[in-house]
Amino acid sequence: MVQPARRPAEAQGLRRLSPGDPALAEVLALIRAEFSYMEGRIDPPSSMLRLTLTEVEAQAAGGEVWAIGAPVTACLFLTPKPPSLYLGKLAVAASARGRGLARTLISEAEARARALGLAQLELSTRVELADNHAAFAALGFTEAARTSHPGYARPTSITYRRPVA
Repeated sequence: MVQPARRPAEAQGLRRLSPGDPALAEVLALIRAEFSYMEGRIDPPSSMLRLTLTEVEAQAAGGEVWAIGAPVTACLFLTPKPPSLYLGKLAVAASARGRGLARTLISEAEARARALGLAQLELSTRVELADNHAAFAALGFTEAARTSHPGYARPTSITYRRPVA
């Protein structure tokens, strides 16, 4: 089957958000909506439950916040943690899935990692979220570690890494 051509990132409305951008509130709303399915599935509960607009603003100031669409239909936080560029809060609206938006964001993350001289991309997901494990494997990530949140004797998160091409 022939895959449809992917639109260039600019045509999809990919942009880096700056502190004060009104779209940061849309990013927060998207994260809350798309991470809400985890409630009751993961232990400990998601940090998304405590995420505030002030923290999203701080991420835009001290790291990077990338978004696609107006209104925002996909987003990603980037934070340099040498030798990695850490990817956080990757979210795509349910209505926009299957359009390659996550791949577009991951490609941008890889470009940013190269520009910052970082050798790999890194992200983490919860042990309970098997669908995420499969999605990240399909995006070229491999499991690198299992970690536990404070107070937990069992692993609660899986760290994935992907070398920067």
